[in-house]
Amino acid sequence: MSRETLDLWFDTACPWAWMTSRWGLEVAKVRDVDVKFHVMSLNILNRDKDIPADYRKLMDRALAPMRIVTAAIAEHGDQIAEPLYTAIGTRIHPGGEKDFDKAVAEALDEVGLPADLMKYGERDDYDAALQESHDEALALVGDEVGTPICRVGGTAFFGPVVTPAPKGEDAGRLFDGVLAVASTPGFFELKRTRDQDPIFD
Repeated sequence: MSRETLDLWFDTACPWAWMTSRWGLEVAKVRDVDVKFHVMSLNILNRDKDIPADYRKLMDRALAPMRIVTAAIAEHGDQIAEPLYTAIGTRIHPGGEKDFDKAVAEALDEVGLPADLMKYGERDDYDAALQESHDEALALVGDEVGTPICRVGGTAFFGPVVTPAPKGEDAGRLFDGVLAVASTPGFFELKRTRDQDPIFD
């Protein structure tokens, strides 16, 4: 059997993308799956939308980290996406760090990337690359969703939105289900109202 690829699009500010990414890494331990991480931007997604003021502030803050991650990928290769995202996300989500600049600077140091990458947070050098990856994700699922977005078996979905992130064989079984619906022609959606916040562990 050929290996599957699980593509995951993320924004470092999104706790639900974080949960899905942790699930994806667990899947790679128990299934023949390669997990590939891609950037997208909640700032871009919500730029022209009428959203609450508090969320708008978060979206404004969320752009700089994604610019820096995009620059790191462009200058140091796709393989840096997962470790850098993990280092940033660990600080922001389970770590509770509200200062995104601090989280990113510490993460760059942790994964051995140059601190000089921080300059791209305030520059648009790699905005076209961020936009391209973002547009690729939305072209797969439409613009009525946000993060996380996953693609497997040639089909993409918003989600899975899950908390806590399943581990071990539980993660594998969820992947099997996602793969099953992805291979079902005409399947679009399963959904219920969320009644829990993300549980970080």
